[in-house]
Amino acid sequence: MELKEKLLTSFLAFEQKVDINTNLHDVRNEALKTFENKGFPTKKEEAWKYTSLNAILKNDFAILPKGDDAIEWKDVKQYFLNDVDTYKVVFVNGVFSSNLSSTTHDGLDVCLLSSALTKPKYKMIIDTYFNQAIDKNDSLTNLNTAYALEGAYINIPKSTVVQKPIEIIYFTTGTNPTFVQPRNLVIVGENAHVQILERHQSLTSAAVLTNSVTEIFAAKRAIVDYYKLQNDVQTANLVDNTFTVQKQESRVSVHTFSFGGNITRNNLNFYQKGERIDSTLKGITIIDDKQHVDHYTLVNHEEPNCESHQNYKGIFDGQSTGVFNGKIFVDQVAQKTDAFQQNNNILLTDKATLNTKPQLEIFADDVKCSHGCTIGQLDETAMFYLQQRGIPKKEARALLMYAFTDEVISSVKIPDLKQKVSQLISKKLGVNMGFEI
Repeated sequence: MELKEKLLTSFLAFEQKVDINTNLHDVRNEALKTFENKGFPTKKEEAWKYTSLNAILKNDFAILPKGDDAIEWKDVKQYFLNDVDTYKVVFVNGVFSSNLSSTTHDGLDVCLLSSALTKPKYKMIIDTYFNQAIDKNDSLTNLNTAYALEGAYINIPKSTVVQKPIEIIYFTTGTNPTFVQPRNLVIVGENAHVQILERHQSLTSAAVLTNSVTEIFAAKRAIVDYYKLQNDVQTANLVDNTFTVQKQESRVSVHTFSFGGNITRNNLNFYQKGERIDSTLKGITIIDDKQHVDHYTLVNHEEPNCESHQNYKGIFDGQSTGVFNGKIFVDQVAQKTDAFQQNNNILLTDKATLNTKPQLEIFADDVKCSHGCTIGQLDETAMFYLQQRGIPKKEARALLMYAFTDEVISSVKIPDLKQKVSQLISKKLGVNMGFEI
């Protein structure tokens, strides 16, 4: 049975188990109808022109996997921030793991989306925010909505500065192909500040397809620093949809670090709903072999006097493929917009491929907008001078690539995460630099 048919036939059994009598019944069914009509995206769609899911969809995925209580902290501690006290919301095969998690309701909510969806005290919040930021025409987002049940629910009250980072981690285990669809809802109140790290990690070599959706709402003057660390095994596939809605004077940054996995597709959408908003989108991609990473970004400037900054760096080795499709939309009323978009890439082999398409759609006349991209190889002159100073060729190459990524890494605000990313880059480049950047 094809995966689409399997999802459609399994839906009734899924909904009978969760909330057929709640207000989400109609939301789920409408979302499923959209997915049924559209199906999985194909390369015939302009937004998916360079990324095909066909090979992945041939797997016989388990739609409703069971959790795994056998995982212990010692088995997975390497995937968390080192020696940092954090809130943790951890799932194994889509099921909450209480022994690995550290949640709270003390002055803020860091807990389970399933609780928020089903408990009456959260009804007003769910009605106001859940499923309100998404692209209602996107098939995979609608599929996630239809099956939405578990994920992280984070609600930071007004004027609250969260004193420690929040980690959202999804583990998958088992020997059979697994399909998981986590859903996160993040609400950050007026003048509040939070740092969040999200990670998806397979612990076995079985095929995995993750269809993830995250909605982020930043109220007036809120500050949100969101980090995505993607360093999965090469049998894991990820489609990550993130939708961010910002209100007046808020500041939201999303950093995406893509180092592992088979096919990774990041859809990152920002919607500015007020003046003097700052949106930051940054990323580093380092892949090799036949890995494929596709970044699709949208910043929608709907109000005047706002800023957005996009800066994506890519290093491609082996037969890897990179895609960057970035779009800045400036509405007619969005005067005084300052928008910047840059995509710089290094190809280390003749067989590595990059498709990059920075775009501007501007309907206002008093703006400052720029975009650009570069594709090249390492500077041989710089290599020569480093080697002349006694640095071996392999280390010289790595040093230049470190310098290439430093502009993005330097903006990470969690010191231990910056160190972990530096270590992952060093490992990916196959050297031990002996220093931190």
